[in-house]
Amino acid sequence: MPEISHVINEQIPPDLRLDRYVSEILRLFSRSQIKARNARAKVNGKDVKFSRFVKRNDVLELFWDDFSPEYIIPQPIPLEIIYEDERCVVISKAQGMVVHPGAGNRQGTMANALYFRMMNRNLSDDNINLRSGIVHRLDKETSGVIIAAYDEEAHAFLAHQFKTRRARKTYIAIVQGVLKERTGRIETFLSRDPKDRRYFSVSSAGKKAVTFYKTVKIWKNHCLVLLRPKTGRTHQLRVHLKYLGNPIMGDPVYGGKDKIFPEANLMLHSRRLEITLPGESQARVFSSAVPQRFIEIIKKLDRLESGNGN
Repeated sequence: MPEISHVINEQIPPDLRLDRYVSEILRLFSRSQIKARNARAKVNGKDVKFSRFVKRNDVLELFWDDFSPEYIIPQPIPLEIIYEDERCVVISKAQGMVVHPGAGNRQGTMANALYFRMMNRNLSDDNINLRSGIVHRLDKETSGVIIAAYDEEAHAFLAHQFKTRRARKTYIAIVQGVLKERTGRIETFLSRDPKDRRYFSVSSAGKKAVTFYKTVKIWKNHCLVLLRPKTGRTHQLRVHLKYLGNPIMGDPVYGGKDKIFPEANLMLHSRRLEITLPGESQARVFSSAVPQRFIEIIKKLDRLESGNGN
């Protein structure tokens, strides 16, 4: 059963109902889905109805059911499989693929592809639980390694490693400008941007976010960076690089268009995942090859550096 815990840190209208806060501010799901998803809520530890008014400093706990299989259309969408066994699957996600189904994205997602794969593996309907099967998230425009579970026990085992920070993720990114320090640690608090609730920003409150970084190659106006997030906040790496003054190339939200490569898409790739699989005691390392879009940009940057811009 999915759940979140959330503290209302921002000023809100005095007549704002919980259902509106969930749909309009948290953007968790629409008001019509609250009943369909059998959503339940607690405010400050007490069970409440979604018609309850909420206020600043309220502590929310939200619970809801996964999408039932009938809400997910199985589709034979090709996936690049890195590893697969009876309990889980590791995928190299393509840039542009949405992970979870949601409003406006009921088809063409990784969940649709996994549902089709599960059906062809003759898994029972009791085991088909796509929203919890996908253990962690990648943004639509972020490519690379992602892991999903084929049963609830495997999901809990894998998810616990992310929660306790035993799973280790490594990303590569091409960023604008040159970082002042070759290596470092970024530690901030992140909260939803008050100007646009879909996005996040560094603030004095919110959730703690920690990222380690290392510059591995420098050009005149860009650099290639390894990123190791210790925490897993939404948009964490993108916000942290913007915070340093070096937004990720091709990030339309946190960086804008690159002056030299205005056509570039988001240059962020999940390169490695170190995690222990269900039934095993030692961690494994799974990696996704450097994407072609990175190779092409790196070659162009090398040519510009050598004076052969064409």
